[in-house]
Amino acid sequence: MENVKLFTLRNPKSIVSEAFRTLRTNIQFTNIDKSIRTIVITSSGPGEGKTIVVSNLAISIAQTEKRVLLVDCDMRKPRIHKVFGINNREGLTNILMGEKVLADVEYRGEESIKSLTVVTSGPIPPNPSELLGSRRMKDFLEDMRDHFDMIIIDSPPINLVTDSAILSTIADGTIMVVEVGKTEAEAAINGKELLDKVNANLLGVVLNKIPTKERSYYNYGYYHYNEYYGDDEGGRRKKRRKSR
Repeated sequence: MENVKLFTLRNPKSIVSEAFRTLRTNIQFTNIDKSIRTIVITSSGPGEGKTIVVSNLAISIAQTEKRVLLVDCDMRKPRIHKVFGINNREGLTNILMGEKVLADVEYRGEESIKSLTVVTSGPIPPNPSELLGSRRMKDFLEDMRDHFDMIIIDSPPINLVTDSAILSTIADGTIMVVEVGKTEAEAAINGKELLDKVNANLLGVVLNKIPTKERSYYNYGYYHYNEYYGDDEGGRRKKRRKSR
């Protein structure tokens, strides 16, 4: 894994890595009464840094020696394999089609994060939504819960296709990524409303590329969605708090 975007692996003492550790801790304490073991991560639109957040969060959790499965469920524009620099000839699609099992397509993390397992998307299917909403997908995730402490799922932007909404109905929680200075408020609010319609357990929002005095290229903040999207009488967000 040589990609410089894996901050938590390449520079664990950086401010970015610390932000991901904070995110990791916040997730652990989000629902004390309910175990959060399967998390879908989506964004309101494309290009908001979702896959980078997914990858670094998975590494951060794996660094605590928990068994983590990172699955690329963006079957329309997969990127996990590019971030990790691995092959995508076979992956989740092959498992769901009954052609392969996990051991055939998994990629195990390097020595420092050997508890991380990555499953790429595999060949792009003609029917991603149907495949992700199938009984085989549900059975796959249920089976993986017996082998991993945490399952992190990268999914397409919620405002573009239904895949993320479908996945959120079979996961324990969902997190949405938005980019500061790029994501429009209406787009973020619409994404939340789409998740609400399927009764998704929206754990919170990750704000990507927050400007910092340290001039770090990437920075991340984590917000519980009720705090970030608290509605006033006009339906607009009314407050935001700093995560650090």
